[in-house]
Amino acid sequence: MSDKIKLLVAFLLVVAGIGGYYYLHDSASVLRLLSVLVGLLMAAAVASKTVSGLRFIAFGRDSVAEAKRVVWPSRKETLQTTGVVILFAITMALFLWLVDASLMSLVNRLMGRAE
Repeated sequence: MSDKIKLLVAFLLVVAGIGGYYYLHDSASVLRLLSVLVGLLMAAAVASKTVSGLRFIAFGRDSVAEAKRVVWPSRKETLQTTGVVILFAITMALFLWLVDASLMSLVNRLMGRAE
């Protein structure tokens, strides 16, 4: 079966799951939700047999392996970096406030307004 047909079948399974949700409008919410989940799972199973589905699965596995190789900072490093960022933000806010107040004072003087 070609990949296009498999993807079409997967799409139709999703549509069938959603259709089941509306068809079971008088049933319990759990059954309605279950119809959607079954449609999605069956569609994922069919789509995973296509070339693009296999590439997507390989990409997911590679992403998990890459995330395991990440070296996370220690608690001390995290707290130090956070402290530096907060200190910089406060310093920048004070600097910008000082520049703004100075420019406002200068404009008021040039316009002849009393402060």
